[in-house]
Amino acid sequence: MKTFVRKLTVCGAVVIGAVLGPVAVASAEVTVPFQIDPAPYGNTNGSFDSPEVRCVAVLGEQTGVARITSPADGRPGCYQVADVRWLNLSTGASGAARMSDGLGGAQREAVLTTGPGQVAVVAVPAYATTVPGFATFYVP
Repeated sequence: MKTFVRKLTVCGAVVIGAVLGPVAVASAEVTVPFQIDPAPYGNTNGSFDSPEVRCVAVLGEQTGVARITSPADGRPGCYQVADVRWLNLSTGASGAARMSDGLGGAQREAVLTTGPGQVAVVAVPAYATTVPGFATFYVP
């Protein structure tokens, strides 16, 4: 079931990326938000003790690089994410990165060297009771 959800998520990201097509990105830093929804104990409506996980992809800091991190609104985000898998739809390159642990006050993040192009990202949670999140965006 876990593999099926992952494959379904990747396929959905590829379809959405193909439909949206490349997006022109200015040289300024851009953030693309996405969310990972909880499903604790099979409850697809979530739970008060397991909130949704909000992440952002920060683009434009460096050419061909995307940074997956928590949003700057002060709320915790990306705390349940373990692995971030990516596929550059423009070049066919793919890879994975592990989120940093956030210890010692460091920001939890994963730096993806994807190269420029349309990229699909799947954030796979550390817990099997959470649904993976995905996003597509253009990396300048």
